[in-house]
Amino acid sequence: MASVAVIMADPKQSEERLKHESVALTEEIDEGSSCDKIVGSSGALKKVLSLVSKVAPTDATVLITGETGTGKELVARAIHRRSRRSSRAFVSVNCAAIPRGLIASELFGHEKGSFTGALQRRLGRFELAEGGTIFLDEVGELPAETQIALLRVLQEHEFERVGGTRSIQTNVRVIAATNRDLQAAIAAGTFRSDLFYRLNVFPIDTPPLRKRREDIPVLVEYFVDHCARKVRKNIQRITKESLDLLCSYAWPGNIRELQNVIERSVIMCETENFSVDNTWLAQLLATEPKIPVDISE
Repeated sequence: MASVAVIMADPKQSEERLKHESVALTEEIDEGSSCDKIVGSSGALKKVLSLVSKVAPTDATVLITGETGTGKELVARAIHRRSRRSSRAFVSVNCAAIPRGLIASELFGHEKGSFTGALQRRLGRFELAEGGTIFLDEVGELPAETQIALLRVLQEHEFERVGGTRSIQTNVRVIAATNRDLQAAIAAGTFRSDLFYRLNVFPIDTPPLRKRREDIPVLVEYFVDHCARKVRKNIQRITKESLDLLCSYAWPGNIRELQNVIERSVIMCETENFSVDNTWLAQLLATEPKIPVDISE
């Protein structure tokens, strides 16, 4: 996640630059997934959407769990869009993608001179999300000291910038997500139980694709259309053989894996008929137990 270093002698110019950074970053965050949407009508997905509709109008903290690639950020964005905060920023942070030594600065900002390379004050993600929603993906990867700071935000609605001494009040809704077993992490001593209970006010579990197989045909159609538009190809039909192959695969990488396979197939496609090279999935299908397609699930 890129940060912007600013070296300016004039404090007023520096403050103005920080404001521009905040506005630009917020616009980038808001527009980042504008083309994504939740697709499907399976019973498992309807349960998730029902929970979304119930919790969205509130300010309750939400913990979204599920395997990798199940669309946890899409669920978080759906909650934000249906909330009273929808006109404000949605700020997404992948806690696993930021070096442990920088995560506190990324979330809460830092003061000039607080550490080597801190050439001036920098706004953190909580300040950028003020009035809106912050989405903490892979929250189970937070180091212990940052867990304490996050707990303070959830309890007291305040934090301090790294190197700062002034408490900053915050009005931000927190939505967290993880594919880890946080109860096991608590038992292992790597995740705080008090933080877990603060995050787990309203839990939502996103189902893996193998538990919503009836959604695969409509997902395939959606991704084929989306990817074909991106590469400017005219694809009119999806072959039955390819659809059967896609429906019979277990999709350990879930929707993200499905999207990647379809994007690759669209790029390789040279006719109006979409097809998947069965050798891409054949080895995996041969080594996995056969899972019958049951659309009544």
